[in-house]
Amino acid sequence: MNVLITGGAGFIGTHLTRHLLELGHEVTVLDNFSPQIHAGKTDLASDLRSHVKLIVGDVADPSVLEGALDCAECLVHLAAETGTGQSMYEVSRYERTNLAGTALIYEFLAKNRARNVQRVVVASSRAIYGEGAYRCEAHGIIYPPARSSDEKRSGLFDLICPTCGAACEMAPTPESAPLRPTSFYGLTKQVQEQMVLMFGNVLGIPSFALRYQNVYGPGQSLHNPYTGILAIFSNLARAGKPIQIFEDGRESRDFVYVEDVVRATTACLSPDLVGCEAINVGSNEKASVMEVATEINAFFGNASGNKITGAFREGDIRHGMADLSKARELLGYEPTWRFADGIRSFLDWATTNELSEDHYEQSLNEMKQRGLFRD
Repeated sequence: MNVLITGGAGFIGTHLTRHLLELGHEVTVLDNFSPQIHAGKTDLASDLRSHVKLIVGDVADPSVLEGALDCAECLVHLAAETGTGQSMYEVSRYERTNLAGTALIYEFLAKNRARNVQRVVVASSRAIYGEGAYRCEAHGIIYPPARSSDEKRSGLFDLICPTCGAACEMAPTPESAPLRPTSFYGLTKQVQEQMVLMFGNVLGIPSFALRYQNVYGPGQSLHNPYTGILAIFSNLARAGKPIQIFEDGRESRDFVYVEDVVRATTACLSPDLVGCEAINVGSNEKASVMEVATEINAFFGNASGNKITGAFREGDIRHGMADLSKARELLGYEPTWRFADGIRSFLDWATTNELSEDHYEQSLNEMKQRGLFRD
Protein backbone atom coordinates (compact mmCIF):
# COMPACT_ATOMS: atom_id res chain seq x y z
CA MET A 1 0.00 0.00 0.00
CA ASN A 2 0.93 3.64 -0.31
CA VAL A 3 1.10 5.03 3.21
CA LEU A 4 1.19 8.75 3.96
CA ILE A 5 2.76 9.60 7.33
CA THR A 6 2.20 13.17 8.48
CA GLY A 7 4.98 14.21 10.82
CA GLY A 8 6.86 11.27 9.34
CA ALA A 9 10.32 12.83 9.71
CA GLY A 10 9.92 12.90 13.49
CA PHE A 11 10.85 10.34 16.12
CA ILE A 12 8.00 7.83 15.80
CA GLY A 13 7.54 8.55 12.11
CA THR A 14 11.14 7.69 11.22
CA HIS A 15 10.97 4.34 13.03
CA LEU A 16 7.59 3.59 11.45
CA THR A 17 8.85 4.51 7.97
CA ARG A 18 11.77 2.09 8.22
CA HIS A 19 9.46 -0.69 9.37
CA LEU A 20 6.89 -0.12 6.62
CA LEU A 21 9.60 -0.08 3.95
CA GLU A 22 10.87 -3.42 5.26
CA LEU A 23 7.34 -4.78 4.84
CA GLY A 24 7.24 -3.61 1.21
CA HIS A 25 4.94 -0.59 1.52
CA GLU A 26 5.44 2.65 -0.35
CA VAL A 27 5.82 5.61 2.01
CA THR A 28 5.22 9.32 1.56
CA VAL A 29 6.29 11.63 4.39
CA LEU A 30 4.78 15.05 5.01
CA ASP A 31 6.70 17.15 7.55
CA ASN A 32 7.37 20.83 8.19
CA PHE A 33 10.66 20.16 10.05
CA SER A 34 9.73 22.31 13.04
CA PRO A 35 12.94 23.81 14.49
CA GLN A 36 11.78 23.04 18.04
CA ILE A 37 11.82 19.32 17.22
CA HIS A 38 14.37 18.99 14.42
CA ALA A 39 16.90 21.63 15.54
CA GLY A 40 17.63 22.88 12.04
CA LYS A 41 17.49 19.57 10.16
CA THR A 42 15.52 19.80 6.93
CA ASP A 43 15.73 16.32 5.43
CA LEU A 44 15.00 12.69 6.21
CA ALA A 45 17.56 10.35 7.74
CA SER A 46 20.19 9.47 5.13
CA ASP A 47 19.11 5.82 4.85
CA LEU A 48 15.55 6.86 3.88
CA ARG A 49 16.10 9.62 1.34
CA SER A 50 16.21 7.46 -1.77
CA HIS A 51 13.30 5.24 -0.69
CA VAL A 52 10.69 7.73 0.49
CA LYS A 53 8.75 10.51 -1.20
CA LEU A 54 9.24 13.61 0.96
CA ILE A 55 6.87 16.58 0.95
CA VAL A 56 8.09 19.52 3.03
CA GLY A 57 5.17 21.54 4.26
CA ASP A 58 2.53 22.18 6.89
CA VAL A 59 -0.34 19.79 7.54
CA ALA A 60 -2.64 22.82 7.94
CA ASP A 61 -1.74 24.19 4.48
CA PRO A 62 -4.50 23.12 2.03
CA SER A 63 -2.29 23.23 -1.07
CA VAL A 64 0.36 21.04 0.56
CA LEU A 65 -2.03 18.58 2.20
CA GLU A 66 -4.15 17.95 -0.89
CA GLY A 67 -1.07 16.99 -2.91
CA ALA A 68 0.17 14.71 -0.13
CA LEU A 69 -3.17 12.89 0.11
CA ASP A 70 -3.50 12.45 -3.64
CA CYS A 71 -2.15 8.87 -3.85
CA ALA A 72 -2.42 7.79 -0.22
CA GLU A 73 -4.27 4.56 0.52
CA CYS A 74 -3.51 4.64 4.24
CA LEU A 75 -2.96 7.71 6.40
CA VAL A 76 -0.95 7.62 9.63
CA HIS A 77 -1.49 11.04 11.18
CA LEU A 78 1.39 11.79 13.57
CA ALA A 79 1.88 15.52 12.92
CA ALA A 80 1.24 17.43 16.14
CA GLU A 81 2.54 19.94 18.63
CA THR A 82 3.27 17.86 21.73
CA GLY A 83 4.45 19.93 24.72
CA THR A 84 1.96 19.59 27.56
CA GLY A 85 3.17 22.66 29.45
CA GLN A 86 3.80 24.76 26.36
CA SER A 87 0.25 24.11 25.14
CA MET A 88 -1.09 26.14 28.06
CA TYR A 89 0.23 29.40 26.58
CA GLU A 90 0.94 28.66 22.88
CA VAL A 91 -2.76 27.94 22.53
CA SER A 92 -3.48 29.05 18.97
CA ARG A 93 -0.38 27.25 17.69
CA TYR A 94 -1.52 23.94 19.19
CA GLU A 95 -5.05 24.49 17.91
CA ARG A 96 -3.83 25.15 14.38
CA THR A 97 -1.64 22.07 14.04
CA ASN A 98 -3.54 19.54 16.10
CA LEU A 99 -7.12 20.52 15.27
CA ALA A 100 -7.18 22.66 12.11
CA GLY A 101 -4.77 20.29 10.34
CA THR A 102 -6.94 17.29 11.20
CA ALA A 103 -10.12 19.13 10.22
CA LEU A 104 -8.59 19.91 6.84
CA ILE A 105 -7.87 16.22 6.25
CA TYR A 106 -11.54 15.40 6.76
CA GLU A 107 -12.68 18.28 4.61
CA PHE A 108 -10.77 16.68 1.74
CA LEU A 109 -12.09 13.22 2.62
CA ALA A 110 -15.69 14.40 2.89
CA LYS A 111 -15.47 16.23 -0.44
CA ASN A 112 -13.93 13.12 -2.05
CA ARG A 113 -10.73 14.99 -2.85
CA ALA A 114 -8.75 12.23 -1.12
CA ARG A 115 -10.75 9.38 -2.59
CA ASN A 116 -7.99 6.77 -2.34
CA VAL A 117 -7.73 6.81 1.47
CA GLN A 118 -9.02 3.49 2.82
CA ARG A 119 -7.71 3.55 6.40
CA VAL A 120 -6.66 6.15 8.99
CA VAL A 121 -4.53 5.84 12.13
CA VAL A 122 -4.03 8.86 14.39
CA ALA A 123 -1.57 9.31 17.23
CA SER A 124 -3.71 10.14 20.24
CA SER A 125 -2.36 10.37 23.79
CA ARG A 126 -2.93 9.19 27.31
CA ALA A 127 -3.15 12.93 28.13
CA ILE A 128 -6.84 12.80 27.24
CA TYR A 129 -7.56 10.85 30.45
CA GLY A 130 -6.21 13.43 32.86
CA GLU A 131 -5.46 11.64 36.11
CA GLY A 132 -6.99 8.38 34.90
CA ALA A 133 -8.00 5.38 36.99
CA TYR A 134 -7.41 4.79 40.70
CA ARG A 135 -8.57 2.18 43.17
CA CYS A 136 -10.23 3.07 46.47
CA GLU A 137 -10.45 0.29 49.05
CA ALA A 138 -14.06 1.21 49.82
CA HIS A 139 -15.34 2.32 46.40
CA GLY A 140 -13.37 0.27 43.89
CA ILE A 141 -12.23 1.85 40.61
CA ILE A 142 -12.66 5.61 40.61
CA TYR A 143 -11.68 8.51 38.36
CA PRO A 144 -10.62 11.44 40.56
CA PRO A 145 -10.71 15.02 39.29
CA ALA A 146 -7.52 16.96 38.67
CA ARG A 147 -5.50 18.02 41.71
CA SER A 148 -5.82 21.65 42.75
CA SER A 149 -2.95 24.11 42.92
CA ASP A 150 -3.65 24.61 46.62
CA GLU A 151 -3.29 20.89 47.29
CA LYS A 152 0.01 20.70 45.45
CA ARG A 153 1.34 23.88 47.09
CA SER A 154 0.65 22.18 50.44
CA GLY A 155 2.64 19.11 49.38
CA LEU A 156 -0.49 16.99 48.92
CA PHE A 157 0.43 15.34 45.64
CA ASP A 158 -1.39 12.00 45.88
CA LEU A 159 -4.95 11.46 44.72
CA ILE A 160 -7.78 10.84 47.17
CA CYS A 161 -11.19 9.29 46.68
CA PRO A 162 -13.70 12.08 45.89
CA THR A 163 -16.41 10.16 47.79
CA CYS A 164 -14.74 9.27 51.08
CA GLY A 165 -11.50 11.25 51.03
CA ALA A 166 -9.37 8.14 51.60
CA ALA A 167 -6.01 7.61 49.93
CA CYS A 168 -6.21 5.57 46.73
CA GLU A 169 -3.77 3.72 44.49
CA MET A 170 -3.16 4.14 40.77
CA ALA A 171 -4.82 1.51 38.55
CA PRO A 172 -4.36 0.77 34.82
CA THR A 173 -6.62 3.12 32.86
CA PRO A 174 -8.97 1.50 30.29
CA GLU A 175 -10.27 3.15 27.14
CA SER A 176 -13.72 3.42 28.78
CA ALA A 177 -12.37 5.91 31.34
CA PRO A 178 -13.87 9.42 31.39
CA LEU A 179 -11.91 11.87 29.27
CA ARG A 180 -10.70 14.68 31.55
CA PRO A 181 -7.61 16.30 30.01
CA THR A 182 -5.69 18.66 32.31
CA SER A 183 -3.78 20.48 29.54
CA PHE A 184 -4.74 22.12 26.27
CA TYR A 185 -2.53 19.56 24.50
CA GLY A 186 -4.66 16.80 26.03
CA LEU A 187 -7.83 18.59 24.98
CA THR A 188 -6.63 18.91 21.37
CA LYS A 189 -5.84 15.21 21.33
CA GLN A 190 -9.30 14.36 22.66
CA VAL A 191 -11.03 16.43 19.96
CA GLN A 192 -8.63 15.16 17.29
CA GLU A 193 -9.31 11.50 18.01
CA GLN A 194 -13.05 12.12 18.25
CA MET A 195 -12.92 13.73 14.80
CA VAL A 196 -11.09 10.71 13.40
CA LEU A 197 -13.48 8.18 14.90
CA MET A 198 -16.63 10.16 14.07
CA PHE A 199 -15.71 10.76 10.44
CA GLY A 200 -14.43 7.21 10.15
CA ASN A 201 -17.89 5.95 11.04
CA VAL A 202 -19.68 8.51 8.86
CA LEU A 203 -17.48 7.92 5.79
CA GLY A 204 -17.06 4.18 6.30
CA ILE A 205 -13.27 4.38 6.68
CA PRO A 206 -11.70 2.02 9.26
CA SER A 207 -10.04 4.41 11.71
CA PHE A 208 -7.98 3.92 14.85
CA ALA A 209 -6.90 6.36 17.54
CA LEU A 210 -3.88 4.99 19.36
CA ARG A 211 -3.55 6.42 22.84
CA TYR A 212 0.22 6.33 23.12
CA GLN A 213 1.67 6.49 26.61
CA ASN A 214 5.12 8.11 27.12
CA VAL A 215 7.01 7.01 24.00
CA TYR A 216 10.81 6.90 24.18
CA GLY A 217 13.81 5.36 22.47
CA PRO A 218 16.72 6.10 20.13
CA GLY A 219 16.02 8.92 17.73
CA GLN A 220 13.79 11.04 19.94
CA SER A 221 14.52 14.74 20.02
CA LEU A 222 17.25 15.73 22.45
CA HIS A 223 16.69 19.40 21.62
CA ASN A 224 13.05 19.93 22.58
CA PRO A 225 12.85 21.24 26.18
CA TYR A 226 9.06 21.03 26.30
CA THR A 227 8.58 17.27 26.12
CA GLY A 228 10.36 14.00 26.97
CA ILE A 229 11.81 13.79 30.48
CA LEU A 230 14.27 11.08 29.44
CA ALA A 231 15.88 13.43 26.94
CA ILE A 232 15.80 16.35 29.39
CA PHE A 233 17.27 14.33 32.26
CA SER A 234 19.97 12.75 30.09
CA ASN A 235 21.07 16.19 28.83
CA LEU A 236 21.32 17.48 32.40
CA ALA A 237 23.24 14.41 33.61
CA ARG A 238 25.69 14.55 30.72
CA ALA A 239 26.33 18.23 31.43
CA GLY A 240 26.87 17.53 35.14
CA LYS A 241 23.88 19.69 36.11
CA PRO A 242 21.48 18.67 38.91
CA ILE A 243 18.30 16.95 37.76
CA GLN A 244 15.40 18.95 39.16
CA ILE A 245 12.62 16.57 40.12
CA PHE A 246 9.15 17.99 40.47
CA GLU A 247 6.70 17.22 43.26
CA ASP A 248 8.17 14.50 45.53
CA GLY A 249 9.67 12.29 42.83
CA ARG A 250 7.16 9.49 43.33
CA GLU A 251 4.97 10.51 40.37
CA SER A 252 5.15 7.81 37.70
CA ARG A 253 4.67 7.22 33.98
CA ASP A 254 4.09 4.36 31.57
CA PHE A 255 7.18 4.55 29.32
CA VAL A 256 6.63 2.59 26.11
CA TYR A 257 9.54 1.82 23.78
CA VAL A 258 9.25 3.13 20.24
CA GLU A 259 9.59 -0.31 18.60
CA ASP A 260 6.50 -1.50 20.49
CA VAL A 261 4.62 1.61 19.36
CA VAL A 262 5.60 0.91 15.74
CA ARG A 263 4.31 -2.67 15.97
CA ALA A 264 0.97 -1.53 17.36
CA THR A 265 0.64 1.18 14.70
CA THR A 266 1.49 -1.21 11.88
CA ALA A 267 -1.09 -3.71 13.16
CA CYS A 268 -3.78 -1.07 12.51
CA LEU A 269 -2.93 -1.14 8.79
CA SER A 270 -4.05 -4.74 8.44
CA PRO A 271 -7.12 -5.09 6.18
CA ASP A 272 -8.43 -7.68 8.63
CA LEU A 273 -8.94 -4.98 11.28
CA VAL A 274 -12.26 -3.19 10.76
CA GLY A 275 -14.33 -0.61 12.57
CA CYS A 276 -13.35 2.58 14.37
CA GLU A 277 -11.65 2.18 17.75
CA ALA A 278 -9.58 4.00 20.37
CA ILE A 279 -6.82 1.74 21.70
CA ASN A 280 -4.22 2.17 24.45
CA VAL A 281 -0.58 1.49 23.59
CA GLY A 282 1.72 1.14 26.61
CA SER A 283 4.36 -0.96 28.30
CA ASN A 284 2.42 -2.81 31.01
CA GLU A 285 4.68 -1.28 33.70
CA LYS A 286 5.35 2.07 35.33
CA ALA A 287 8.45 3.86 36.56
CA SER A 288 8.66 6.77 39.00
CA VAL A 289 10.41 9.98 38.03
CA MET A 290 12.91 9.42 40.84
CA GLU A 291 13.71 5.94 39.51
CA VAL A 292 14.25 7.40 36.05
CA ALA A 293 16.56 10.14 37.33
CA THR A 294 18.55 7.69 39.45
CA GLU A 295 18.99 5.29 36.53
CA ILE A 296 20.14 8.06 34.21
CA ASN A 297 22.54 9.50 36.76
CA ALA A 298 24.06 6.10 37.42
CA PHE A 299 24.53 5.50 33.69
CA PHE A 300 26.59 8.69 33.39
CA GLY A 301 28.69 7.96 36.48
CA ASN A 302 26.62 10.02 38.92
CA ALA A 303 28.20 13.20 37.57
CA SER A 304 25.17 15.20 38.72
CA GLY A 305 22.71 14.90 41.57
CA ASN A 306 18.97 14.48 41.90
CA LYS A 307 17.22 17.44 43.50
CA ILE A 308 13.63 17.01 44.69
CA THR A 309 12.20 20.51 44.49
CA GLY A 310 8.53 20.19 45.39
CA ALA A 311 7.85 22.39 42.36
CA PHE A 312 5.04 21.49 40.00
CA ARG A 313 3.64 22.40 36.60
CA GLU A 314 -0.02 23.09 36.06
CA GLY A 315 -1.49 20.39 33.82
CA ASP A 316 0.80 17.57 34.95
CA ILE A 317 -0.76 14.35 36.19
CA ARG A 318 0.36 12.27 39.17
CA HIS A 319 0.49 8.77 37.68
CA GLY A 320 -0.30 7.07 34.40
CA MET A 321 -0.45 3.47 33.22
CA ALA A 322 -2.50 1.93 30.42
CA ASP A 323 -4.83 -1.05 30.54
CA LEU A 324 -3.75 -3.04 27.47
CA SER A 325 -6.64 -5.53 27.34
CA LYS A 326 -8.16 -4.00 24.20
CA ALA A 327 -4.81 -3.80 22.40
CA ARG A 328 -4.23 -7.48 23.10
CA GLU A 329 -7.69 -8.41 21.84
CA LEU A 330 -7.78 -6.30 18.66
CA LEU A 331 -4.13 -5.99 17.68
CA GLY A 332 -2.55 -9.04 19.26
CA TYR A 333 -0.30 -6.48 20.93
CA GLU A 334 2.05 -7.36 23.76
CA PRO A 335 4.93 -5.03 24.73
CA THR A 336 8.32 -6.68 24.22
CA TRP A 337 10.59 -4.06 25.81
CA ARG A 338 11.04 -3.76 29.56
CA PHE A 339 11.88 -0.26 30.75
CA ALA A 340 15.16 -1.37 32.30
CA ASP A 341 16.35 -2.54 28.87
CA GLY A 342 14.79 0.26 26.87
CA ILE A 343 16.30 3.09 28.89
CA ARG A 344 19.78 1.62 28.47
CA SER A 345 19.21 1.39 24.72
CA PHE A 346 18.11 5.03 24.69
CA LEU A 347 21.07 6.20 26.79
CA ASP A 348 23.57 4.24 24.68
CA TRP A 349 22.20 6.09 21.66
CA ALA A 350 22.13 9.48 23.43
CA THR A 351 25.86 9.29 24.18
CA THR A 352 26.59 9.10 20.43
CA ASN A 353 24.97 12.52 19.91
CA GLU A 354 26.54 15.88 20.54
CA LEU A 355 25.25 17.44 23.74
CA SER A 356 22.56 19.90 22.71
CA GLU A 357 22.23 23.49 23.87
CA ASP A 358 20.27 23.64 27.11
CA HIS A 359 16.92 25.45 26.72
CA TYR A 360 15.25 23.66 29.64
CA GLU A 361 15.56 26.55 32.12
CA GLN A 362 14.15 28.86 29.48
CA SER A 363 11.09 26.62 29.10
CA LEU A 364 10.52 26.63 32.87
CA ASN A 365 10.90 30.41 33.04
CA GLU A 366 8.32 30.79 30.27
CA MET A 367 5.85 28.77 32.33
CA LYS A 368 6.73 30.61 35.55
CA GLN A 369 6.09 34.00 33.95
CA ARG A 370 2.62 32.80 33.01
CA GLY A 371 1.81 31.36 36.43
CA LEU A 372 1.95 27.75 35.19
CA PHE A 373 5.08 26.64 37.05
CA ARG A 374 5.16 26.82 40.84
CA ASP A 375 8.40 26.49 42.74
